[in-house]
Amino acid sequence: MTGPGAADAGTDGDEAAPDADAADDAAPPVVLKLGGSLITEKDSPETLDDDALDAACDAVAEALAAGDVDRLVVVHGGGSFGHHHASEHGVSTTDGTRDANAVAAVHGAMKRLNAHVLERLRERGVPAVPVHPLSLAARAEGADGGLDLPLGSTATLLGEEFVPVLHGDGVATAGSGVTVVSGDELVVELAAGLGARRVGVCSTVPGVLDGDGDVIAEIDAFEAVADALGASDATDVSGGMAAKVRELLALDAPAYVFGAEGLAPFLRGEGAGTRID
Repeated sequence: MTGPGAADAGTDGDEAAPDADAADDAAPPVVLKLGGSLITEKDSPETLDDDALDAACDAVAEALAAGDVDRLVVVHGGGSFGHHHASEHGVSTTDGTRDANAVAAVHGAMKRLNAHVLERLRERGVPAVPVHPLSLAARAEGADGGLDLPLGSTATLLGEEFVPVLHGDGVATAGSGVTVVSGDELVVELAAGLGARRVGVCSTVPGVLDGDGDVIAEIDAFEAVADALGASDATDVSGGMAAKVRELLALDAPAYVFGAEGLAPFLRGEGAGTRID
């Protein structure tokens, strides 16, 4: 296993094979999540962290312009937009609603945040376009079942040199109406289905922290770090750091959890924060 400071460029053994539907001669994509706690003021309803969002969009634009990343999919969390409304209506990844007004409130908030992210990216020349999970995804087997996320549109957008931008959202759920799908779960589905080369999760912390507050360099089993992982701060209906680690461990591709300062190195193909593999 490569250490957290080493580059991954050209390490074919770390790359997941694409699904047949997504396979072509193009380079495997990089999947990047911008955490909601990073790009919004999570304790203030529907409030952006303008400086953090601008810095993240700068890093993405610079990496694409430099050719450090060829094909990129971005996912962002809900932050003070989606999480605020989901919490208000009692909707989570396990608890659903059949109230259309509640669904509209959560989805509408996420579309507003998504529009901000898209605008900032496009201002920097990034060909970013939205992909809204509520219109695509479902849990046909109920809240405890797997997520069905068709990837045809995302894969085609990538092939046409766009940067698809997805987000945490509501998701149709058999037996429960609509529940929440987290950005972290979307990252896992995208990385597996598109055969991602690397996965990055950019947050407000410099990596996954141990009990002493130090960054854990590498994680290869949840049990080894379970005691150190607690619930996230502020309002979070998607599970916090423990859920992130569990979902990222399910990937074949190497994943990294890092803070804002790790975003540019990650996009250059270097290690950053905590490697999860």
